[in-house]
Amino acid sequence: METNHRKQWDDLIQPGMVHGSLYHDEMIFKEEVEKIWFRTWVYVGHESEVPNKNDFVTKSIGPMPVLMVRNRRGDIDLLLNRCPHRGNAVCVQEKGNRTSFTCPYHSWTFSNDGTLMNYAFPEGYNGADKSKLGLSKVPRVAIYRGFVFASMALDGPTLGEHLGGAVRTLDQACDNSPTGELNLSAGFLRHRTRANWKFILENECDGYHPAFVHSSIFSVSDSAIGSLYGADAVAVTRSFGNGHTEVDPRPEFRRRNEPMSWFGTTAEKLPDYVAQMNSTYGEQRARQIMIDGMPHVMIFPNLFIAEIQIFVIQPVSATESIQHVTAIQFKDSPEINRRLRQQTMGSVGPAGFLLADDTEMYERNQRGLEIRSPEYLYLKRGEHRERRDEDGLLVGHSTDDLPSREIWKHYRSLMEAH
Repeated sequence: METNHRKQWDDLIQPGMVHGSLYHDEMIFKEEVEKIWFRTWVYVGHESEVPNKNDFVTKSIGPMPVLMVRNRRGDIDLLLNRCPHRGNAVCVQEKGNRTSFTCPYHSWTFSNDGTLMNYAFPEGYNGADKSKLGLSKVPRVAIYRGFVFASMALDGPTLGEHLGGAVRTLDQACDNSPTGELNLSAGFLRHRTRANWKFILENECDGYHPAFVHSSIFSVSDSAIGSLYGADAVAVTRSFGNGHTEVDPRPEFRRRNEPMSWFGTTAEKLPDYVAQMNSTYGEQRARQIMIDGMPHVMIFPNLFIAEIQIFVIQPVSATESIQHVTAIQFKDSPEINRRLRQQTMGSVGPAGFLLADDTEMYERNQRGLEIRSPEYLYLKRGEHRERRDEDGLLVGHSTDDLPSREIWKHYRSLMEAH
């Protein structure tokens, strides 16, 4: 049985090639839910979304809804949004503040830490043990610099082991805030796409497409971002292992040596922000942070930090996904936050250009897989020029397929596990 299982993956994922069925087979999708979404660490939300006691927001782990709650004690719990009586959702609101949740079907009421408080007409239960009838909790929750991760597995690698070298990018994001903290409470937009979640996962650090797919927005906005993804670019792609990948534009920004170039502006246009940064970090360190800018990183399997915004990937089925996106905000930095919100709306809002371009490509890719020949997708661009950086991490040119190859390598290791 084990030999046949390994042979299956030998056939589906070959060196530099993946089989088209991986993007549309419902049986494979169901196996992904069990072996990836319900076993590994998954990003759920950010502490700033529930700043006060009794705040809650509806989130998900893969296709499964959960409630992220700051309970009465001020601790963050992740509750499975399923009444143990008949399976109804105990909360259908997206967010709010409440000390308890009442199932609308039969009026079972639970404290916001999951404890069953009462049920309607209790005489019918003849003293049933309420302590065994509470809302289930996600077994493992870990928080790093405000980012809340969860694992449905009772044991396994720690969050630190899962993140590995990619933790540097989370630090980089937070260091761009004068307080060292992000605020992700601006509200999320939801973009539903008729495409497999892995098309989105691969696209986030694919540096081969921007010069073509996004050429219109780059030309209209007179953006220098396009230069990061040309044949002569000095930006690199990098694998941190465990499926985490990034496009690292810092070599280009360091060559320019201009603070805030990453944001398409100058330090002179953001005097309050610059003053805050200088006060926090000192002028030399602040200048380097503002030259390097924000990361462009995909934390496997679902968290994408895209400089000015955060995307969270939610798989719905083998052929449907939702992207949840919000503007990154720096805690207590109103000057730059206003511009971060404006640029986010211009790129990924309802009338934005950037995400509309990408979504069109995802859906075209998905439709293309209805054509069954050739069977495999070709991912060998840049194999010959992969190298190790000073930290021993695998890097390639910004337009190479290195991120996809590394994602599939980790994907296979998870799917082969028993």
